[in-house]
Amino acid sequence: MQNTWLITGPPGCGKTNWIRDTFLKHTGSCAYLRLSGSQQEGLEQGHNAGIDSTWLKDQIPELVDLATSANTSLPTGPRLVLVEVQQFQPPARSESDGIDSLILQKLERFNLRPDRALHFGLDPELPRQDVLDFKRLESWHHNLRGCVWDPNSLSSFWFELVNGAYGDVYRAKALMNLPDGRSFLCNWMVSQQRSQFLPLEAVAAPAGRPNRTSHLVVQGRALNPAGIQSTIVDCLLTDDVLELHQAPLRNRQLAHQSNR
Repeated sequence: MQNTWLITGPPGCGKTNWIRDTFLKHTGSCAYLRLSGSQQEGLEQGHNAGIDSTWLKDQIPELVDLATSANTSLPTGPRLVLVEVQQFQPPARSESDGIDSLILQKLERFNLRPDRALHFGLDPELPRQDVLDFKRLESWHHNLRGCVWDPNSLSSFWFELVNGAYGDVYRAKALMNLPDGRSFLCNWMVSQQRSQFLPLEAVAAPAGRPNRTSHLVVQGRALNPAGIQSTIVDCLLTDDVLELHQAPLRNRQLAHQSNR
């Protein structure tokens, strides 16, 4: 038996964290799908860069990402499917017949029909502390695959980003690579007191540039993409500097292996 739930809400309300917690409590198999929501005048959707699915898959390795599993045999038996959609305004009602018709069309491509629909700000069982009513919202994103950050520069850049150096940022989410092979989920919402920096469980070998999802998605007002990009370039490690960071790490790993 399969249960399919549609989870909708505005940017930064906690959809992905709630989905993660729900999966961790579920005893059967799980599947996830992130769909792009409908555009509204003056409200730009955050780009679906694979940040959420990458984070969830890292935390729950057995999780099936339906967006990338077209040729993968899915587990049989009881399964919970959670579909995440960024939706600025709550539907008229939370039952399945209140779902946006465009979302239903997208779900049909995956042979999915929600058994349940929940919206942050409408359904009382969902957290409400980070549910904001946006009147105007710009969105910008930048692909960082293969990029590696100087750790101190990353901290400075993120502080500047969320404190208004490049416009009024209401929402920022990213996956960032560090030279020691770690990757961090960087998460900011204007209603929160501080940013989250959550390490992924998977660590890449310190041997060049990792080939994994790395992306920055920003939503806010009066954003300055040129300024953001210019600062990012100054914060990234060149090949030579990256090798200076990674060579000692590889040497320590070899020494540890030879001492076993």
